[in-house]
Amino acid sequence: MNEKDAKARIESLREELTRANRAYYLKQKPFLTDREFDEKLAELATLEERFPRFDDPASPTRRVGEEASGRFATVRHAVPMLSIDNTYSGDEVRAWAQRVAKQLGVSLASGSGHAESLFAAAGDGRTGDAGVRFVCDPKIDGVAMSLRYERGVLVRAVTRGDGEKGDDITNNARAIGAIPLRLSGDAPAVLEIRGEAYIPNEQFERINDEREADDLEPFMNPRNACAGTLKQLDPKVVASRRLGFVAHGRGEVSPDARFEGYTDFLAAIRAMGVPIAGDATAIDSVERVLEWIEEFDRARASLPYAVDGVVVRVDSFAQQGSLGRTAKSPRWCIAYKYPAERKTTVLRDVVFQVGKTGKITPRAMLDAVLIAGTTVRHASLHNFGLLAERDLRLGDTVVVEKAGEIIPQVLSPVLELRPKSARRVKPPESCPVCEGPVEIEREAGDRETARRCVNPECPAQIREKLIHFAGRRQMDIDGLGEKTIDQIREAGLPLDAFADVFRLREHRDALLALDRMGEKKVENLLEGIEAAKSRGLARVLAGMGIRHVGEATAKQLARMFPDLDALLGASVDQLAPKAIKKKDDAEALGFARDPKDRPETGLGQLTARVVHDYLHSPAAKKTFDALRRAGVSLSSEDYRPPEARGVKPDSPFAGKTIVLTGTLESFERADLSSLLESLGAKVTGSVSKKTDLVIAGESAGSKLDKARELGVDVWDEAALLAALPPETRPV
Repeated sequence: MNEKDAKARIESLREELTRANRAYYLKQKPFLTDREFDEKLAELATLEERFPRFDDPASPTRRVGEEASGRFATVRHAVPMLSIDNTYSGDEVRAWAQRVAKQLGVSLASGSGHAESLFAAAGDGRTGDAGVRFVCDPKIDGVAMSLRYERGVLVRAVTRGDGEKGDDITNNARAIGAIPLRLSGDAPAVLEIRGEAYIPNEQFERINDEREADDLEPFMNPRNACAGTLKQLDPKVVASRRLGFVAHGRGEVSPDARFEGYTDFLAAIRAMGVPIAGDATAIDSVERVLEWIEEFDRARASLPYAVDGVVVRVDSFAQQGSLGRTAKSPRWCIAYKYPAERKTTVLRDVVFQVGKTGKITPRAMLDAVLIAGTTVRHASLHNFGLLAERDLRLGDTVVVEKAGEIIPQVLSPVLELRPKSARRVKPPESCPVCEGPVEIEREAGDRETARRCVNPECPAQIREKLIHFAGRRQMDIDGLGEKTIDQIREAGLPLDAFADVFRLREHRDALLALDRMGEKKVENLLEGIEAAKSRGLARVLAGMGIRHVGEATAKQLARMFPDLDALLGASVDQLAPKAIKKKDDAEALGFARDPKDRPETGLGQLTARVVHDYLHSPAAKKTFDALRRAGVSLSSEDYRPPEARGVKPDSPFAGKTIVLTGTLESFERADLSSLLESLGAKVTGSVSKKTDLVIAGESAGSKLDKARELGVDVWDEAALLAALPPETRPV
């Protein structure tokens, strides 16, 4: 390979591996298998060594793990957390063992050697028949983390991060039941335990069942789920997912003399209450190591957690110290990774499933095939972009594997077996359930990432939409909660569209017959429904769950347009004033201030097009007509004519982006948001560099921390009250 070709290949590999890292660690959406990633990384390392002039300190080969998330404090490790070199070859394990023996000046034991349990081996001082002893333990498919104990008490938990520093996730670690908050027995003054957080298989299946029930994309494997869990800001989410933890190494230990080797260390921390892998085995022959790896492969399917390989390491800490490390990995250990089991089968059909948020997911229907102990007949294809990218066609023989030995996925077609009758899969142009309009989401590079039905009354979504529609911040129908909606629908009463809510009075006797309804409860419900008819356009739009139209956008649209007919007469540009460049045009729409400071609907040109298309679709016409016939007001109570929309220039909130956090004594958050918006502010839910002001009440949390980190101005409730116009302050 000449230098020109080498440079192009190096740049291509770096770009792909960087994208893969971000997809895995930041988005939890991997697109390369572990083996594909490792092979590409090895190829890149070889090219960089051969062509050193193209060295780059930011190359993926210099990386150890994930980048800090930016949402947690960053902590430097007392002892670097290195990654382990991977191999899929027994010969490479032998070669590694020979390098170890040569550097230590010893010879390897011959033959099958001797193996014994961890606890039989611990503390006996042996270094193997020929001077080196190995330890094999499972490579659990989870997320590496470091636990720091001081005087036996957990004081900090940190992710591996880039190997030198990681995220402080102490609060999340405390929510993991497997991690002891206080060690038993006689612990060193400082003890850092490195290990793997993981999600047990049983819990992984439960979590994915819950995600599918909520119309969320299932996690592809337990490690992916674990990584996403540990990035949560709410420890309650971590606790609900019931993570496990297994120790597999040490960081800083003071005093350090009490542990001679890895087996001593594991036995000691197990006695202190720290979980370790019960399969860890001390072995004095590399051939016996390879036999153990093969035996363990047959047994690992029965383990309660996902295992993707075996870590082989030198037992003696003194010998580990002599062997040292490279810039990326220790020389005293290696990870043998089992290749994922792959089979071929035939793709017979692709069906389209519509979830309750409208997401349309293609699902592969396959000829039955046995993989990793279970029969696979179907697999999610995730989105139509992936289906096109992999060029999967009906009738293809396809390669299927179980990602993380759990989730089946279709990797690729076998092109040489493609029949002439193979047909491309045509993505649906309209919803396969209601035939309503479809929105297509794309990422950079124009790859399709999702396709959604935007009809709020699609039968696939209607139950959740009804619950949302009746909610306090939408139509505010007292008594029409989730259980009551389920009762009404299960009884066979018509409740399949928003307008059906307002016809329930026609079924009063049937409502009285429902369990635990009663005269008073039914009357209160019907009164609440009657009152909801006059809530106005903003509440109707917000309650319908139209894609891209939340509470704030619905309110802004209702300020701009006096009624539904005026809204339906608006162009895309009028729905997306962000795109209007001329000041005169902005003022004609009611934006009296400089266009860059004007209030926004929250819609850009692309999202405004989606909203416009829905508002003019047959499904929307049917919905609005039915609401009108039911007596629901579609006029705006929030409308302000253009001449009244200008914001006083002396308002301290004019043109500011504000975030509310914590509890305020004087205001409900929704009421304060409306007040600030009427004074010219834009109220958003998250803190960023674009935030001008954070108003913090009692028990303010991460948003306040983020504001301080970014240097955003922060007001308490007293400062807010002092700045508000006197007539708007609570009495």
